[in-house]
Amino acid sequence: METQPATTLQRSLGLFPVTSIVIANMVGAGIFTTSGLLMQGLNAPFLMILLWFAGGIIALCGALSYSELGAAMPEAGGEYVFLSRLFHPMLGFLSGWVSFIVGFSAPIAASAMGVSEYIARAYPSMVIPGKLLSIMVILLFTGIHLMGVKTGARVQNVLTLLKIAMIIALIILGFSGGRGDMAHFSEGTAAVTGFAGLKTIGLSIMWIMFAYSGWNAATYIGSEIRNPARNLPAALLLGTGVVMVLYLCINVLYVYAVEPADMRGVISIGGMAAGRLFGRQMETTFSILIAFALFSSLSAYMMLGPRVYFSMARQGLFFKALSKVNPSNHAPSNAILLQALFSIIMVVSGTFDQILTYMGFALGIFPILCVAGVFKQRRTMPGALRLPGFPVAPVIFIMAGITMLALSFLERTAESSIALATVVAGIPAYYLFKRYRRL
Repeated sequence: METQPATTLQRSLGLFPVTSIVIANMVGAGIFTTSGLLMQGLNAPFLMILLWFAGGIIALCGALSYSELGAAMPEAGGEYVFLSRLFHPMLGFLSGWVSFIVGFSAPIAASAMGVSEYIARAYPSMVIPGKLLSIMVILLFTGIHLMGVKTGARVQNVLTLLKIAMIIALIILGFSGGRGDMAHFSEGTAAVTGFAGLKTIGLSIMWIMFAYSGWNAATYIGSEIRNPARNLPAALLLGTGVVMVLYLCINVLYVYAVEPADMRGVISIGGMAAGRLFGRQMETTFSILIAFALFSSLSAYMMLGPRVYFSMARQGLFFKALSKVNPSNHAPSNAILLQALFSIIMVVSGTFDQILTYMGFALGIFPILCVAGVFKQRRTMPGALRLPGFPVAPVIFIMAGITMLALSFLERTAESSIALATVVAGIPAYYLFKRYRRL
């Protein structure tokens, strides 16, 4: 007979490492790469800041709702578990299918590509091709997380502390001693109006929600959290609140440092801002630091994603080999390796902008369904945790999510259609896995 430690995940994570995972999962490629792309479409600094604030409110509403779900169902898998339990196993499978193809593999690829962008800004004469460097980063962190959740969590804690310290230092030093100008907020052209403006705003919110997307991170490792009824909601709300404040501050700093016209379309906006504030030497220094900061986000995705595939495989709805846990360190090793493979494929085959738009739409679908599930859970699980904000918080999240997806589809029909096709492709896959689940 197999012993329990060899076949199950262990509840070994307290509040600090779980909050660290939430923060690290949120603060990554999105905040360091999207503001220049946002300014290209919006043309209005104040509107951009307002949308970052709105994104934070939406994320907090989602975190409140997921806190109730996660406390009632503290298992590995996140949306997969919630949708399977509350609605139908096929919906759970589809969320896990999207998580596998889009939700984790794509952000890992985007984070690795962000690292390459910032290293290229720091060292313009670098001879290592960007895609090769991205692949090397993915392989490095795959090796770290193959060593187990405790090792991965220690690395995660260190990287997260360094990342938050770097962001705070940039904000404080930038406003206190940098060569910026608040007059930049009055520059830029008028924002696009009418229905075309609404579509641009919808797409912008979708990109912003990618930057906030880690607000649900702790629910993916529910089986490894000590006292989940207390630590899981606290980690979600604390992590999301901290990140919202940081995002607002650093976006104000971007505009303070760089004229709106110069921000347009710049991916490595953090490095450019540091250069405008402090000069070329600091541009190089902060570009390197931001590259390391992206390591933290990539590491968090590496830790969380395989737990979803593990949970699906344990129930016979994914490749059986992914249900195996390394008996020496309890890591779902096969799931980690397969995720790395898909991330590398995305690095090789796509551009940063393509990946960002594709995953932003796909990732917006299933959280809406999960938050809707809070209404059902309150009816069917009367003894479950109740948090303030109901029903206002879930209604805000659902309505904002539906509007964002509709406007984004109209603005970027091709990328959105591919995302929808990815979801639909999971339907026959579900029935195939269900049919052969005993093999």
